[in-house]
Amino acid sequence: MNLHEYQAKEILKKFNVPVQEGFACSTVAEVEEAYSQIKTKFGSPFAVIKAQIHAGGRGKGTIKETGINGVKVAKSAEEIKNFGEKILGGTLVTIQTGPAGKFVSKVLVAQDMYYDGVSERKEFYLSILLDRSKGVNVIMYSTEGGMNIEDVAHNTPDKIFKEWINPSGELLPFQARKIAFNLGLSGLAFKNCVQFVTNLYKAYINIDCGMLEINPLFKAADDKIIAVDCKMSLDDNALMRHPEIANQRDISEEDPTEVEAGKFNLNFVKLDGNVGCMVNGAGLAMATMDMIKLSGGEPANFLDVGGTANAQTVEAGFKIILKDPAVKAILINIFGGIVRCDRVAQGVIDAYKNMGNIQVPIIVRLQGTNATEAKKLIDESGLKVQSAILLSEAAELVKRAVA
Repeated sequence: MNLHEYQAKEILKKFNVPVQEGFACSTVAEVEEAYSQIKTKFGSPFAVIKAQIHAGGRGKGTIKETGINGVKVAKSAEEIKNFGEKILGGTLVTIQTGPAGKFVSKVLVAQDMYYDGVSERKEFYLSILLDRSKGVNVIMYSTEGGMNIEDVAHNTPDKIFKEWINPSGELLPFQARKIAFNLGLSGLAFKNCVQFVTNLYKAYINIDCGMLEINPLFKAADDKIIAVDCKMSLDDNALMRHPEIANQRDISEEDPTEVEAGKFNLNFVKLDGNVGCMVNGAGLAMATMDMIKLSGGEPANFLDVGGTANAQTVEAGFKIILKDPAVKAILINIFGGIVRCDRVAQGVIDAYKNMGNIQVPIIVRLQGTNATEAKKLIDESGLKVQSAILLSEAAELVKRAVA
């Protein structure tokens, strides 16, 4: 589950991680009030306004309707109001959103971090995530923080440092000091960085993060170390331990079909192809998608109904696939181990009858528990559903359907 910047910063504050202070706003009136409070609290006429969407590159991204960037610095009440009007309710297009962009329903109005001491301030990059190749957590960091970190990783990978931590242990003091040293810090900034990294790692572990990224990690002129931006995603399987965070989920930022699939405990990922597929088991699903490509088609989705599928969940998955107008055919490939094939067949029949007038070809391959009964159900249903026994037969039917 992904969080917005303002949500992530509120969580970090609970772990004593210094963050750029700000206020989440949904209206222009709230933007003006937030600016007034920031100006009073920090004594500066400058404030930054940031679009809140689940995507990076907001500073370089553009609001479709007004042409301005998703992050702007205002130096007056008039400017902050103008930016609020042009960003709120707009569609922000960034390198990560694609051309469709994302609707901006909230902005974060925050303190300006670039106060006196220009020569003394620095921007770094720091993230924590799981290194799957080693099976341990890794802190990645660089002296070259800011908006172009992707270019740094590509052009000068030697400037990206890594520190590995055993998931069963803690970040050791010498590791935190090593990170501060590699960032070129000294004195009070060094001490503050050690404490920052230590507390940040505690936050990562305690709330079951999948990824935690601070970019930029900011050293201010007075040697404070502050999280100016934050991207945070949580492990979905651990959300039951954090109901207060789970309640902050913003489903408007997610694909509607994936949200609907989640209600039925279906593992669904939308893809860009033309053949919908419904399978039980991730391994079989990947093999089925490969088979679709070899047959000349492109998978329109990944849909794993799991080992406890019944007629209701199959019907729900079937309806979700058919909502995609790009789908030219549907392949249902079920191996009946725990799940019974006849239950899957009944779900397909029920969905077909309930939806009516389905135009796309449907290919069903059922093998395993009660496969014979399942084939009989489909063959006697009177529906235009093509059944297959062998995977090669199903592949040939898919090829004909997308030809």
